[in-house]
Amino acid sequence: MSDTVIQVENLGKKYIIGHRQVGAYQYRALRDVITDGVQSLGQKIRNPRKAISSPNQEEFWALKDVSFEVKRGEVIGIIGRNGAGKSTLLKILSRITEPTTGRIRLKGRVASLLEVGTGFHPELTGRENIFLNGAILGMSKVEINRKFDEIVEFAEISRFLDTPVKRYSSGMYVRLAFAVAAHLEPEILVVDEILAVGDVAFQKKCLGKMQSVGNEGRTVLFVSHNMSAIEFLCRQGIVLHLGKIAAKGSIESSVNFYLDQASKLAITNMLSERKDRKGSGKVRAI
Repeated sequence: MSDTVIQVENLGKKYIIGHRQVGAYQYRALRDVITDGVQSLGQKIRNPRKAISSPNQEEFWALKDVSFEVKRGEVIGIIGRNGAGKSTLLKILSRITEPTTGRIRLKGRVASLLEVGTGFHPELTGRENIFLNGAILGMSKVEINRKFDEIVEFAEISRFLDTPVKRYSSGMYVRLAFAVAAHLEPEILVVDEILAVGDVAFQKKCLGKMQSVGNEGRTVLFVSHNMSAIEFLCRQGIVLHLGKIAAKGSIESSVNFYLDQASKLAITNMLSERKDRKGSGKVRAI
């Protein structure tokens, strides 16, 4: 449909995890790297259709078979435990990394705030980085100038505007990064847990700004472990678990599902650590 701004189809992201053998040297020499490369090349020449595997490596799917759609103006909360695939999903949507399988369709400019320092050049001043980020988003100098005063006022860094950002504290960095991402009028705003770096007053300020961005008809994807912030800001939710979508729907049902799963996992972990329990486990009280 014409009002769909994000369409994700069967998205997957695979990483190869290396494991060090017991008793192996801590560092690998250049000859070891060359030898492994030659062996892999030989295997590929002999069996071009066979995937090259190694006993010291394994596949890890950070995301697998993820599909969903987001309409224009929706504010979506993405929830999940650490390692569930939330940040990987946002990096793919922000075009920072490529998916292994599947595809995404984005309609409009994307501004992302994923980690401290994303998109900033440390040697440039705050002023110069505002114009740099605007140019990356495809905005003209006239458009950036029109928003410049609002950005500086929101970030509260006017005294340090002409200081290289490498000398900023993490809080100052985040304030400027969020102000740039939110004020340069992207159609899609992607925000990770980065807001946890700021103080409480600034977090409230950011939540208010993201709410106004959504009210203006722009789309927001928000990742946070703060369920109060998620429920305040979002109307729809997606719960990720082990790289797959475990639930999606209203934010109330999504948060309840996540909290219910988290409490069950906590109880299971607590019981597994008990040393005074006996029995085969055939009968359990739930």
